[in-house]
Amino acid sequence: MRATALRFEAIAGLPMVRAGDDLAQLIGSAADAAGIRFESGDILVVAQKIVSKSEGRLVKLSDVTPSQEAIALAKETEKDPRLVELVLRESTDVLRKKPGVIIVRHRLGLVGAQAGIDQSNVEHDDGENALLLPVDPDASARRLRAALEQRTGVSLGIIISDSMNRPWRLGTIGGAIGCAGLMVLDDRRGKHDIYGRELKVTLINRADSIASAAVLVMGETIERTPVALVRGFPPDESAQTARDAIRPLDEDMFS
Repeated sequence: MRATALRFEAIAGLPMVRAGDDLAQLIGSAADAAGIRFESGDILVVAQKIVSKSEGRLVKLSDVTPSQEAIALAKETEKDPRLVELVLRESTDVLRKKPGVIIVRHRLGLVGAQAGIDQSNVEHDDGENALLLPVDPDASARRLRAALEQRTGVSLGIIISDSMNRPWRLGTIGGAIGCAGLMVLDDRRGKHDIYGRELKVTLINRADSIASAAVLVMGETIERTPVALVRGFPPDESAQTARDAIRPLDEDMFS
């Protein structure tokens, strides 16, 4: 199942999101104001930051007491020990470290810098804060999908996206950390190419590809458009999740 043409459109008009906000209501109202009517098969790409904010994942650094391990690692990496403590709490392994950089395996299985913890585009009016990833992004995507489908009466797909780095490549791209209602992995193994040769390893990550393209219209700094509509895929009721796309540890050649 594939699309032959896709439309990507940022949904403007969302307010600054705070803990406890109803994302389905905010997204639905912004779409209504923009004259956007959702259709079955539409996919919404939602920035992780507003999901985390709505779920109360903003932490005051003044409330964090660093452990001795965090203090030692902070000295090695020239980072705030309180921030390093949060990184350690959110992670299962520290994979690489040097001044300015800590690469970890997040408790969700994701590998990246600083456990996805961010301090940009978050409030610091009452002291320094840090924003953690959602506790369970796939569950967040399922809840948001259910609420939006109840509101709109159509079948939707949801991708929660976050910025990701890749080995040997500069710059970040969008990646899917939470998914609901769409095919995440298009497994072509066992099928054949145009010359009849059997495909042995072809596993297409649709969710990451969609998230990466959506970030181009959403922006990642001051645009204030944390949601994008993707239209053109046939309706898809796949039960796959973003977690299904994480490479098993026994296949990990990099960390």
